[in-house]
Amino acid sequence: MYLRTLSLLVLVFGTAQAHLHSANSENLNHNAYSQYPLEVLNSFDLSHEPWTARYGHLSRKNHDGNLNFARMPYSKCVDNPEPRYDLAVVGFPFDTATSYRPGARFGPYAIRSGSRRLVMWGIGMDWHAGPLDFGTWILDCGDIPISTADNEKAIDQMEAAYSTLIGRPVLGGTNETLYKNRTSHLTLDGKEHPRLVTLGGDHTIVLPILRSLHQVYGPISVIHFDAHLDTNFFDDGNYTKQERINHGSYFTVAAEEGLLTNTSIHAGVREKLSGPSQVVHDTAIGFQIISVEDIEDYGIQKVINKIRERVGNGPVYLSLSIDVIDPGLAPGTGTPEPGGWTTREMRRILRGLSGLNFVGADVVEVAPSYDQAEITGIVASDLVWDFLVMMQLDKPPKPDHPGGPWVEEDLL
Repeated sequence: MYLRTLSLLVLVFGTAQAHLHSANSENLNHNAYSQYPLEVLNSFDLSHEPWTARYGHLSRKNHDGNLNFARMPYSKCVDNPEPRYDLAVVGFPFDTATSYRPGARFGPYAIRSGSRRLVMWGIGMDWHAGPLDFGTWILDCGDIPISTADNEKAIDQMEAAYSTLIGRPVLGGTNETLYKNRTSHLTLDGKEHPRLVTLGGDHTIVLPILRSLHQVYGPISVIHFDAHLDTNFFDDGNYTKQERINHGSYFTVAAEEGLLTNTSIHAGVREKLSGPSQVVHDTAIGFQIISVEDIEDYGIQKVINKIRERVGNGPVYLSLSIDVIDPGLAPGTGTPEPGGWTTREMRRILRGLSGLNFVGADVVEVAPSYDQAEITGIVASDLVWDFLVMMQLDKPPKPDHPGGPWVEEDLL
């Protein structure tokens, strides 16, 4: 009797699930933003229901649990070819190539969580603009499923996903007058390609990203904000091919594969080096170094000028490890180094880099298990918001503020 009852329950449950799946597929498969609440409701008349009639106009609260970045539209883009976008945010939750403290696989979640108070339609005081002021359609493409047991497979998954997402047709803007694709003249095929801001994940994710970008743009110049060089090299044969790829060596592998120009640059570096040979190798594969203290010795503007001069007018990829920020201001990271830049200094440098030909960007090494009060996630999300403006501007914004008391000569 018990088995007969159990079998009946399984049959009923299975039938119900099948009907539910069928209904969901019918109603949602044609909806590119099925997790963006109001979009789901558009096909139904709910005006007679108490909630919709009385409170349906309310926007989301800052503390609710819907985790798309800064409330932007969401779609699982790799599984859904329908949505179009010009810029997209995507998560690479990978951390199995770290050398110290793991946990950056939870970085994409922490960054999105830190963005709860951000909105895409706002403007930044120092930017005089917001991400949606340029007619660009921006989408959160969710996280990529990544193996946690096989690094070779995980790196291939990230490369395949990134190539897929930048290979999709662009939407071409929500406003044809405002929108323009800043990097279409740099592509090898002469076509417009979407650009991505990637949420890491440990810094190894940059290798599959550079492999994908190389197929579209050729060799890339990298602006690398980090406490560490990430150009470790292996001078003996005791390492397997996969062991050579980790979050401290991926740039060496990228250079060996011909993915980089010889005009890349590190900034904010302050790690303890193994010896002078590390700097010699770093220079040989195409990098210059701006140390963390150069900002005090030469000033922020000269740091900005040096970076712009170094990378020039070719395709540029920006990679920012959160450990470039002082760990007192961003403690949630796996390999902290004392004495970093402040968040304010970092944001000022980013504004000064506007107008470069950015083909992509990332924030990596956010590990929320070491964070306090979401400080690091909030900092990282603010930097991502800045990226989405920076990548669309033709030149840096003027250093003045709406309603400020300063006259022009005070700012010289």
